[in-house]
Amino acid sequence: MRKSSLEGGPGVRDDGRIARFPAVEDGAGSGGVDAAGVLDSRMLPDRDFVAQWDAVIVEPSIKDRLLSQAILNFTLREKVNRANLPLHGLIVLHGPPGTGKTSLARGLASRTAEAIGKLGQFRFLEVEPHALAGAALGKSQRAVRDLLGQTVAEQAERGPLIVLLDEVETLAADRSRMSLDANPIDVHRATDAVLAQLDQLAAKYPHLLFIATSNFTRAVDGAFLSRADLIETIGMPGPDACRVILRSAVEELAKAFPATGRISQDADFERAAKHCIGLDGRRIRKLVISACALKKQTAIDPNGLTAADVLQAAKQAQEESKSVREEQT
Repeated sequence: MRKSSLEGGPGVRDDGRIARFPAVEDGAGSGGVDAAGVLDSRMLPDRDFVAQWDAVIVEPSIKDRLLSQAILNFTLREKVNRANLPLHGLIVLHGPPGTGKTSLARGLASRTAEAIGKLGQFRFLEVEPHALAGAALGKSQRAVRDLLGQTVAEQAERGPLIVLLDEVETLAADRSRMSLDANPIDVHRATDAVLAQLDQLAAKYPHLLFIATSNFTRAVDGAFLSRADLIETIGMPGPDACRVILRSAVEELAKAFPATGRISQDADFERAAKHCIGLDGRRIRKLVISACALKKQTAIDPNGLTAADVLQAAKQAQEESKSVREEQT
């Protein structure tokens, strides 16, 4: 197993001073959980997750709000009556695909563990919702009940736990939008099971936090969303964020191919950044790769990449995005 680069890393103590946490093994599978519906399990903090958190460019206030809410889940829930302050330990991130919701969720888990490591060893589970869907009547409902009521509960017994429910609309589909003729009753029952388990887990394990992501909140059941302590919209990057994202992608390339470091100083780079407006963060980063693939020579040696190539790739990405939007409408 890898040793975390966060070894001896900083955290915030009660007195506001910097604390240092012991090293933990990190990386995929370091949590040691192998169960149906679990895509990944890790010990926290995790250096890969911190890198993902730092790479997502959003307004600082969004990250501050998310981290504060996550910390509050662990410091407040066990001390208040849920009948009067109904904290469910659920944060929902929603917005268009490619805006960094999953990366933010993973990074949030790690940053939370850094901030309040005094509570004990934090663990992380990522749920694979599609693995829980089954064609057989009752299979999805049982799979959800087993995952949440057994696997998650067992891990929550061991100490602080953060669970990522990616693409949560798969697990908690909006029952009001589904007809029983077009959708098997098992889909309805699976949503029922999610809600029931969330309530039971929230009542029993105050040191358990769920972070859910969704590209389509209209497809998520209203009862699930009503349980969220915070619903945060992760939107498309603005002009300044587009420039920062594009520059960071070029700088990453320059680590391996130093000659490309000059690109961000070229006037065509600024033009390319303007053409990125309207693209999601993932698409912006990928267009640097697309620029390398414009010519065989550049694919062989990316050191030959120019700002003009990046501009051309940005224009192509915009055209592709426009075509997709037109097809969808």
